[in-house]
Amino acid sequence: MASRPTLSSPGPRPLLAFLLFAALAFIAYLPALRGGLIWDDEAHVTRPELQSLTGLHRIWFELGATQQYYPLLHSAFWLEHRIWGDSTLGYHLVNVAQHSLAAFLAYLILSQLRIPGALFAATIFTVHPIEVESVAWIAEQKNTLSAIFYLSSLWAYLRYERDRDEKAATNKLCSRWYVLSLALFICGLLTKTVIASLPAAILVIVWWQRGKISWHDIRPLLAFFIVGAAFGLLTAWMERKFIGAEGAAFSLTVAERFLVAGRAVWFYLGKLVWLFTLVFIYPRWKLDAAAWWQWIFPGAAVVVTVALWAIRHHYRSPLAGWLFFVGTLLPALGFLNVYPFLFSFVADHFQYLAGLGIIVPVAAWLTLAGQRLSGTRERLGEFAAAVVVLGLATLTMLQSAMYGNVIALYQTTLARNPECWMAHNNLGAYFASHNRDQEAEPHFREALRLRPEYPEALLNLGMHQAKNGQFQQAIEQYQRALAIQPDYAEAQLNWGNALVQLKQLPTAIEHYRAAIELDPHAAMPYYNLANTLRDLGDSSIAIQYYQRAIELDPNVFEAHYNLALVLAKSGRLAEAIDHFRAAVALRPDYPDAQHSLELACRLQHVENQSSTKTPAEDGKNP
Repeated sequence: MASRPTLSSPGPRPLLAFLLFAALAFIAYLPALRGGLIWDDEAHVTRPELQSLTGLHRIWFELGATQQYYPLLHSAFWLEHRIWGDSTLGYHLVNVAQHSLAAFLAYLILSQLRIPGALFAATIFTVHPIEVESVAWIAEQKNTLSAIFYLSSLWAYLRYERDRDEKAATNKLCSRWYVLSLALFICGLLTKTVIASLPAAILVIVWWQRGKISWHDIRPLLAFFIVGAAFGLLTAWMERKFIGAEGAAFSLTVAERFLVAGRAVWFYLGKLVWLFTLVFIYPRWKLDAAAWWQWIFPGAAVVVTVALWAIRHHYRSPLAGWLFFVGTLLPALGFLNVYPFLFSFVADHFQYLAGLGIIVPVAAWLTLAGQRLSGTRERLGEFAAAVVVLGLATLTMLQSAMYGNVIALYQTTLARNPECWMAHNNLGAYFASHNRDQEAEPHFREALRLRPEYPEALLNLGMHQAKNGQFQQAIEQYQRALAIQPDYAEAQLNWGNALVQLKQLPTAIEHYRAAIELDPHAAMPYYNLANTLRDLGDSSIAIQYYQRAIELDPNVFEAHYNLALVLAKSGRLAEAIDHFRAAVALRPDYPDAQHSLELACRLQHVENQSSTKTPAEDGKNP
């Protein structure tokens, strides 16, 4: 082993390697490119109230404006929405491109560290089915983008280490690599804080190369550890405050958290090898610290770690890979609350980067084994490697096909995890949004059978009942949802909508105001409140709420149109015409808006002519 981290040339044709990764990724993920929005995609693809420059400012400077404080990620989504709007194809293509770039950066680092099989390992990473959830799911752009910053920061830090140790550059140049690495690390944390494990990964690499770690190695990384810990604490706080990662489902004892961690490590390791039962949402384990067999998993993890430590003087690579694997998984092993634990303690996207800790040493071992062959047997080894890559790419293509069809995704999830109440609810919501009400209701009711205290399913069932004229039954569902989740703004909004249908307008106003208080940045409560005030004859106040709704979401056609009607009736024709034009621009196929615009323009023309006539023209004596 070398006495310090060494870097070498990544090879004569790095561009060809990148093109290989990009081509393989594009082909493998082709079935997912037509996929629509799933689960929490709508919370990531920039919401209407955040699509303006003011929204971009909120993304950076208002905690809670987005699910997590990942402003760089949401700025990327903001920019993408400016380019292709709501078309999902662009988001999928960006994610595939980012995954390809992450694979390329991994290849560069492995090549520069002179790890055998760098191209093989990076290719496996590109087409491994375990990565499908991260690449085919739009919301997980946070994984691929943060991986780019993570790997770029690692590459820059290794350059800093080389220049510092070999004194091959001035201190100023050396510090530039350090500053660049730290800046890229911070960018990664602003994208997804799971990469906070980077400084620990760097120490693992240093130990793998040298066989020891000194204060000289740790001191430059202190800033990385401090910044990573700060962002990690912020994320953990926001998971509880804004996303809801608290309550009975997250109240695990210390023993139970160790049970989750031990079992999760083996679960993830198994999924890297056994690729035929990957599920979007896995069953949530039932924990029992009194059951002896559940302690086998953490116990086995400890035994493996001790065994690899015992052979470190002869083989450091297995322990280095194991430490990288477990350490990178650490934020998702159950010691910190993350919202997906409500559904399952494990998810494929949690090990997007961690899998490299296993893939790299295995690929290196297979490459070295192949190099010991000669002649025909060596060609057989290369053929076997090609078959492995082709097989993985085929499985990835089959897996990614699920993400190209929302119904297939949730139906496959339910086939492999029949008690997944979230899948039932989401599938029902999809059917409801496509006017397939008879198919939607059974899924809502099954979700509630599996989880009676499920606010989202109660809301969806209530909306389904209201759509079918069962307004009183719908209100009962909203009441149940609010009893479980008192800050549920959507339940207040829909309760108000039901009361409007029951002609109880003053009471509806109370619920609209409650929805606004709970979520002051949502446009629909303002719009519905404006409609109700207009119907009660309070046009002046209604105008103010229409205007606020449009400020929050300029793309609400109905708000522009109804505001224009109220303004026109109030004699404010010039303002009305502006909003009629906005309505026509949003819905050019809506004839009433076009007709109203033409009528308002004619009335304004008549008014203008009347105002410019002299007294003589009016038939009066001067």
